[in-house]
Amino acid sequence: MNMISARTGLDNLLSDIRVAARRPLEERPAAVAAAIAPHLGNACLLDGKDCPSNPDRYVRHLLDEGDGYAVVALVWRPGQMSPVHSHHTWCALGVHRGILTEHFFTPGEVPRPRAAHLRAEGDTSHGPGCPDLIHRIANCCAETAVSIHVYGVPYAQFADGVNRILA
Repeated sequence: MNMISARTGLDNLLSDIRVAARRPLEERPAAVAAAIAPHLGNACLLDGKDCPSNPDRYVRHLLDEGDGYAVVALVWRPGQMSPVHSHHTWCALGVHRGILTEHFFTPGEVPRPRAAHLRAEGDTSHGPGCPDLIHRIANCCAETAVSIHVYGVPYAQFADGVNRILA
């Protein structure tokens, strides 16, 4: 596929996210996840975007910002994982390449594991900003994974506006 087609694929993804992000707040996470889903299988989706990995931690790469949200590609090397966290804002994600494991936890003084779901290429997940929705995402596989995430805050607010770290 040529560079124009690859760029068009990313443009289409971002356009669909823009439409979904205008839905009422209670519908927005599910609508954005549904908007991401059909684009995840496009092997050329991120062609032309520099999204290197880091040997020490997963990395976020800004793809776009809209009115009160930001779209990022996360690159996960084998063994890398997020901390156990909840979110201050709504979020939606989809796996573009590889397989990730999403672990869910029961709230408490020390969050306790309650479930784990494999998220393969094309799978999505979403949730409202909610202190009781606690999870961790991990690349437990032997190859690098890439996921697309949309958070309901501008990119400049990611440091303290997205994750509420619990463990």
